[in-house]
Amino acid sequence: MLLQISNVNKAFGDNELLKGCSFHIEEKEKCALVGNNGTGKTTLLKIITGIIPSDGGNVTLKSGATVGYLSQIDAVDSGNTILEELTLAKQDILDEEAEIAGLSEKMKNLKGAELDAAMNRYSALQHDFELKNGYAARSEITGVLKGLGFSEEEGSKICDHLSGGQKTRVALGKILLSRPDLIILDEPTNHLDISSIEWLEGFLSSYRGAVLLVSHDRYFLDRVVTKVFSLEENTIRTYDGNYSIFSEKQKALRDARIKAWLNQQEEIKHQEEVISKLKQFNREKSIKRAESREKLLAKTERLERPVDEKEMKLRITPSIESGNDVLSVENISKAFPDNPLFDGISFEIKKGERVALIGRNGTGKTTLLKILNRMEKPDNGAFRMGTNVKIGYYDQEHQVLHNEKSLFQEMSDAFPQLNNTKIRTVLASFLFTGDDVYKLIGDLSGGERGRVSLAKLMLSNANFLLLDEPTNHLDTASKEILEEALNEYTGTVFFVSHDRFFVNKTATRILDLHDKDITNYIGNYDYYLEKRDESVPSSDEQELTPGTGNAAVSENALSWAEQKAEAARLRKRENDIKRIEAEIEKNEKRSSEITGLMSDPEISTDAVRLNELSTELSNLEEANEKLMEEWEALVSE
Repeated sequence: MLLQISNVNKAFGDNELLKGCSFHIEEKEKCALVGNNGTGKTTLLKIITGIIPSDGGNVTLKSGATVGYLSQIDAVDSGNTILEELTLAKQDILDEEAEIAGLSEKMKNLKGAELDAAMNRYSALQHDFELKNGYAARSEITGVLKGLGFSEEEGSKICDHLSGGQKTRVALGKILLSRPDLIILDEPTNHLDISSIEWLEGFLSSYRGAVLLVSHDRYFLDRVVTKVFSLEENTIRTYDGNYSIFSEKQKALRDARIKAWLNQQEEIKHQEEVISKLKQFNREKSIKRAESREKLLAKTERLERPVDEKEMKLRITPSIESGNDVLSVENISKAFPDNPLFDGISFEIKKGERVALIGRNGTGKTTLLKILNRMEKPDNGAFRMGTNVKIGYYDQEHQVLHNEKSLFQEMSDAFPQLNNTKIRTVLASFLFTGDDVYKLIGDLSGGERGRVSLAKLMLSNANFLLLDEPTNHLDTASKEILEEALNEYTGTVFFVSHDRFFVNKTATRILDLHDKDITNYIGNYDYYLEKRDESVPSSDEQELTPGTGNAAVSENALSWAEQKAEAARLRKRENDIKRIEAEIEKNEKRSSEITGLMSDPEISTDAVRLNELSTELSNLEEANEKLMEEWEALVSE
């Protein structure tokens, strides 16, 4: 056991945030800490790392174990370059390397006892250097630099001149390179693009230490973690499995708890009615029986009523139906000084499609949406909206909101046809009740501003939604509600999102913006990955990361290119397993149908038909036998 949390409590004034929280993390385990916004996830991480004290309970870390912690606001501020700052994480190894080289040169001129002492020191240093995988240290630094989205040229940039997000990425890189026994990361994907997130997934999945993650990126959690700690009703519940498995188990458990509570309430009510009736008889025996039932009822252990989680209500209904051709983009180009974004891109979107635009940061995804919403002008090319197309726009920066207005003013000014009651009803469905409606937009949190934008989107009655990072700042429950609303939406959607789980759940088509051009994939995100990975070169064809030389690189020192290839291999394996399981299920279903047909009185007397069915059944069984062998080989890898 690496980390033990026992009965940890924490309150801020009258707000009891954590109550009797207990869980443990084993060595090498990959775990997630999840919960709605404001439930205390970051507070619990700060208690674990000793930044703030708990009000009670114990945090026990294995003796000698090291911890690396990245908070949401961590950033590197120094006059060093990015490369110099990352190198600090390996400074002890590089110092050993320098001392080994110095001793090697020095020993040429030593004799006797001095030479023996130097050789002993050299041998000890060499052994420690090899244990720390020192030969791969420079390769690891280069791999992390590139993996987190920096080019080798950018390694010479001064940290003080970087953006906040870039500084956070440098801080993350230093933690990864220091290789502690336990890595604790609070929203590590916030400042990463999809390519860097995929790299981080590969790094953490193969990491030989333990990992504890807080993240709203459900796809990321699915790829990395095998255990989930869920903050529910001020305490921790532990679930084995990745995020999707946890989500299913949590729902089933909550449904069972609600059902058990309702059943008990019904039974209590029934017993109380029986007791009341017995007392009404007003006879000695009936009164004794009533008293006996009362005693039994008093001993009943009452179940706590499950807390009703408030959920926003979102349903977007187009006021009119658009034509089949919703959008046509022809040879659009856009560049800013020293920053060409895209050049001559063309595509079409048809009615009813839900199209996701993905790509690395800085490729121009948001700019393209702004062009379509006529907030930017293209340098060349044109686009055309179809018949009866009515646009609804969701801006990730919420520039369409007015900071000086209250929520109520924002809604009433945007929709003057709505009366006060309707506006309050709509805001309540997005969790703004009572005096909340008089809060200024400028005083709202990111998640609250997102909910206001969604409320305006719902009331727009648009039939073509342009959404720029709609899940930013939303908690998991709100994301799931948005997913459901978009999947039920009868209009057309074109959206930008780094939330791969969200993309996978909602997109029917993927447009990948890269190298100033667009590639079309007709399917969801899993399909996109499968098709993209088919074009990934084999490991023999990939370039080695500079600095690897001929040194052996351990499992923990895979180069950036190798980690991407390994991630691609694992995804292909997952897809192959799913495909085989589907084929087996299909064959078994057909086998059951054949068995039923063969027992049919009309067919059982038809020798020719019986022979055909028997042959088909035999072929299916033989096929399934081979599929099972293939499946066993894959799951055993």
